Amino acid sequence: MFYGAITALITPFRQGQLDEDALRNIVRWQIDQGINGLVPVGTTGESPTLSEHEHKRVIEITVQETNKAVPVLAGAGSNNPVEAVNYSEYAYQAGADATLHVAGYYNRPNQTGLYEHFKYVHDNSKLPIILYNIPPRSVVGLEVSTLARLAELPRVIGVKDATGDLTRPIRERAFINKPFNFLSGDDITSVAYNIGGGNGCISVTSNVAPKQVVELQRLCREGKYVEAAQLQDKLFALHNALFIEPNPTGPKYAMSLLGLCTEECRLPMVPLQDSTKATIRRIMEELELI
Repeated sequence: MFYGAITALITPFRQGQLDEDALRNIVRWQIDQGINGLVPVGTTGESPTLSEHEHKRVIEITVQETNKAVPVLAGAGSNNPVEAVNYSEYAYQAGADATLHVAGYYNRPNQTGLYEHFKYVHDNSKLPIILYNIPPRSVVGLEVSTLARLAELPRVIGVKDATGDLTRPIRERAFINKPFNFLSGDDITSVAYNIGGGNGCISVTSNVAPKQVVELQRLCREGKYVEAAQLQDKLFALHNALFIEPNPTGPKYAMSLLGLCTEECRLPMVPLQDSTKATIRRIMEELELI
């Protein structure tokens, strides 16, 4: 279901409020640029600072504007499994195609606890589930054996891997014996991840340069890894610049230069330094994005 370039959407704000018009425009623009899928209300969507109403509204708008043109992988994760089920049920009602689930942050469960968390969500929800493995943010991560065990559940269909370990898709494929979505969570290493058996990337950079990220992933699917690596080298400076300061402050500023939204984030995210803005603008000009 999920492959190629999948955008981890920002959530646009204006004067402290969800900017619904901007969100609709962004979703339509992403589809026009050829994106392969969309992820609303993930980390890049500032999900920790959205109200429950806003969280659900972002999913609803994304599904409406997408109108089945590409699959929608709705962020529904929580360290509280009951809340994760609640968001999963809403995503189902809204018409999303699957849900993305992270767990472990602050609670710091062991591997058995992680398994039971995701199994509870699986057993009490209806949509396919992609697991989000990101120990840099959640402190704990899914070990290969735990992921393989979870993959035995019928609606666990993939993983978003932000571990930074490029051996993961190789080791995981050795133990997972069904069709499975192996998705990188890191733009900079996505080509190497695909060589190891991945089939796409949930991308931050595609908020800003969707056409280029789509092309990179297309080259990977066609086995043209030399050409994909050359394009990745070209995008390397942009990947880096967008993360000079905490995500999504960089992507939002870049998107403001494209006229797609304001650069406004919510605390604890703070405005970019002028030097960072200058770097992002310069790189976007060099790539002829603006």
